[in-house]
Amino acid sequence: MILNYIWIGFILIAFVLACIQFVFSGNTQIFTDIIQATFGSAKTGFEISLGLAGVLSLWLGIMKVGEKGGVIQFFARLVAPFFSKILPEIPKNHPAMGSIFMNVSANMLGLDNAATPLGLKAMKELQEINKNKDTASNSMIMFLVLNTAGLCLIPISIMVYRAQLGAANPADVFLPILIATFIAAITGLITVAIYQKINLFQPVILVTLAGLSSFIGVVIYLLSRLEKEEIAQYSSLTANFLLFGIIVSFITMAMVKKVNVYESFIEGAKEGFQVAVGIIPYLIAILVAIGIFRASGAMTILTDGIAYGVRMVGLNTDFVDALPTAFMKPLSGSGARGMMVDAMTLHGPDSFVGRLTCIIQGSTDTTFYILAVYFGSVGIKKTRYALTAGLIADFVGITAAILLGYLFFH
Repeated sequence: MILNYIWIGFILIAFVLACIQFVFSGNTQIFTDIIQATFGSAKTGFEISLGLAGVLSLWLGIMKVGEKGGVIQFFARLVAPFFSKILPEIPKNHPAMGSIFMNVSANMLGLDNAATPLGLKAMKELQEINKNKDTASNSMIMFLVLNTAGLCLIPISIMVYRAQLGAANPADVFLPILIATFIAAITGLITVAIYQKINLFQPVILVTLAGLSSFIGVVIYLLSRLEKEEIAQYSSLTANFLLFGIIVSFITMAMVKKVNVYESFIEGAKEGFQVAVGIIPYLIAILVAIGIFRASGAMTILTDGIAYGVRMVGLNTDFVDALPTAFMKPLSGSGARGMMVDAMTLHGPDSFVGRLTCIIQGSTDTTFYILAVYFGSVGIKKTRYALTAGLIADFVGITAAILLGYLFFH
């Protein structure tokens, strides 16, 4: 229901702003821009879904091999003590546990293309145990919010963009991104736990969070001892090695269990293609609304208003030029990425704004996109408080990113 109101709100706001510009300034181009944004966004949504079909087919095929080879069940048992506490609705040894773990791991390694199909598979398995098929279950909401918080240990793509745009040290944003995304993830977990009345002071949860915090602390310490240019190299190598290792281990275990690997892969790949087709209308709907909102100038008005307010209270406004990335991040990953690149191109990749947009880009994931794609893939219409919890995590993560940007680079 909330997506319905937001979708209508974006379009109505854009229409009102376009009419105001036409009446008071005679700007006829605004309607052309909005229509171009409408059709352009629809085309982009289809192209993303089409491209996602290949990735989904590949990874759901691999997941099917892992499932029949027993690897997914192994991961399910491995993470069960922690996830059973924050996802109490999931039955013991259910395959969704393994899929959730694989999805979270892919996100932590910055493997976006791998994370999405794994997440969609997890949502499909969660839908199988969901009693109200059109309403998001508690487990779905917790899983989705942890996704939107986007805990990422290795922001490979951001470092690649910085390198391509000539940054002196492409990996100099690594540590603030790691801290900001960890803060966002913890915020998302706490927010949903409050909604669902989950006791986070249970020993298993405390030990797991303490262990994760210690691990991140060690990663920060080790990487801080490397040369800046070495960070991106080692991060990329680690992520790619682990990704290929997952594929090989899945196939190897399936062979040991005498599973027909090829047929299992084809079976999973077919499911991936069907999921990709089902996503298309949901993705097009949200991207069209976002495109119209941007083309109307609403985003610019919002940014300028915040800058004025910040100046009025006497605070530094250097961060304001990075806000378009912050506002776009929950709405569109590709849109936020484009604004990040635009900011680095305009201000320079090693400028405060250039670095800050990178930290913001890496601090959280794309809430509206994930909401539309993940819930849309299983036909969920009533999302309950998922969007609210996701946006709270986004807000805290982005706020932390801005503060860390000042701490590290201002």
